[in-house]
Amino acid sequence: MRMRATRTFVCGVDEAGRGPWAGPVYAAAVILSMDDPIEGLDDSKKLPARQRETLEVHIKARAVAWAVGSASVEEIDVFNILQATGLAMRRAIESLSVSPTLARVDGNYAFKLPCRVQTVVNGDALHPEISAASILAKTARDRLMVAMDALYPGYGFASHKGYGVQAHADALRNLGPCAIHRSTFKPIRAVAAGRLAEPLAQPLDRVIQD
Repeated sequence: MRMRATRTFVCGVDEAGRGPWAGPVYAAAVILSMDDPIEGLDDSKKLPARQRETLEVHIKARAVAWAVGSASVEEIDVFNILQATGLAMRRAIESLSVSPTLARVDGNYAFKLPCRVQTVVNGDALHPEISAASILAKTARDRLMVAMDALYPGYGFASHKGYGVQAHADALRNLGPCAIHRSTFKPIRAVAAGRLAEPLAQPLDRVIQD
C-alpha cells in the first residue's frame, strides 16, 4: 500500500520594533504559495512605506497563510526585549491557519517556537517568506504607532515610530515618559532620573526601519 506523502509548510518569521524606546514589538509569520510568487518582496528596510503597503495587500491576499503577533510594553519590561520578541513570534505562528513544520527566522537567534527553527542571517533579503513576514510586521507596527500618536500627542510617534531620534529625546525631556514607553530601556530610565544623554538620540533615517 502506497503511503500518501504529508505536505510540509515552511513559514518565514521576522519582527519589527526591537529597538524603539516605545511601543510593543511585533512579529509576523507567512507561508507563501510556491505556485503564486509575489514580485518585489525584499527586506522591509529597503522598501519605501508605500511599496510596503502595496506588498502587504498582495501578501495577505495570496499567501497560503499569514498571521501577526505582538508582545506588549508591559511584557517587554517584565521578560526583556529578546524574550518578548520570541513571544510575539510564537503568537504569530500559533495564529496561522496552517501549521508549519519549519520556521525560517531572520537573524541568528533560535527562539523556542512551536515548530522546527532555522535561523538565517539577512534572511529578510534572502528568503521571500521572511521578506513577506518582515513587511507584515513592519506595516502592522507602524499603523499602531500612528494610532498611538493620537493617544499620546507631542512625542512624534507617527513620524519616528518610537525610535530614539533627537525629536523623541527632546519630547521625553519636556513631557516625561508616557504609558507606552519601555521603562526598562536605558533612555527611559535615564529621563526618569533626569539625565537623558544627548548621544542616545540617533539620526531618523538610521533607526526607524528595523
